[in-house]
Amino acid sequence: MAVFGRFSQALLRSSLTQTRRQLSAAAAEHGEQSAKTWKILTFVVALPGVAVCMLNMYLKEQHHEHEQPEFVPYTHLRIRSKRFPWGDGTKTLFHNPHLNALPDGYEGHDE
Repeated sequence: MAVFGRFSQALLRSSLTQTRRQLSAAAAEHGEQSAKTWKILTFVVALPGVAVCMLNMYLKEQHHEHEQPEFVPYTHLRIRSKRFPWGDGTKTLFHNPHLNALPDGYEGHDE
């Protein structure tokens, strides 16, 4: 009886090992095919899609008029409780004089 148990376990182990090898080989083939598919999709769909989006934004920017927004002196905006440590202390680090107003209005405009 013990011999039969050992024999059945040996057969079971060998069949499991063989099944694992077959599944592993199938997974490797599937992985290679999947990698090829994603590589093709990257070059055929993704990169041209990014290029079309960039061209679209460039063309729209060429026709866009750059108007300065109207200055409204809201009390809760542009609060300067402490001066900035650079420049004259009123401009933020990434200050754009055309778009970013100072607490008293835009630069260069005497209203």
